[in-house]
Amino acid sequence: MIDFSIEWRARPEWREISPLGKVPVLFDGDTKMYESGAMMDYVLAKYGNGALQPEPGSSDHAEYLHWHWFAEATFSRPLGEIVNHGREFPGEKRIDAVVAEMANRGVLAGQMVADHLQGRAYLLGDTFTAADISMGYTIMLLENFVPDKFPEGLRAYWDRLQARPAYQKATSG
Repeated sequence: MIDFSIEWRARPEWREISPLGKVPVLFDGDTKMYESGAMMDYVLAKYGNGALQPEPGSSDHAEYLHWHWFAEATFSRPLGEIVNHGREFPGEKRIDAVVAEMANRGVLAGQMVADHLQGRAYLLGDTFTAADISMGYTIMLLENFVPDKFPEGLRAYWDRLQARPAYQKATSG
């Protein structure tokens, strides 16, 4: 476990490991990575033995990749920008219109996920995949940063993800 504070991640020692101060960082032998979506792809390819993703090249795998990268690149981006804006423009320097725009983009992306999930337990139907892990992290960000506009259609899915034993273990500190 590490300190997620801005001050800790700005330390020179951490910036040597992760130049942008990003968390998490993965070390696997001589391999070092600090891009979480890429880490997941790497771990699945090296250690997954086909678990948590459909057969590569299948149409289900294409849908899996779509939602995995939607969570990482599209949905999480505006939420991350809320954090970045707060770091760069703290307190009275904060530009509320910028934060509101990013929050609205996050809510819109969350609603897209909620719409997709209608009649589904997980992103690919009844099968839990690594895309649900990526999406769960981003939904956690949405709930933390824009709780008053959290799409109600995400609630049951988010509750299912939080109830999983692996989630419980990962968040128990």
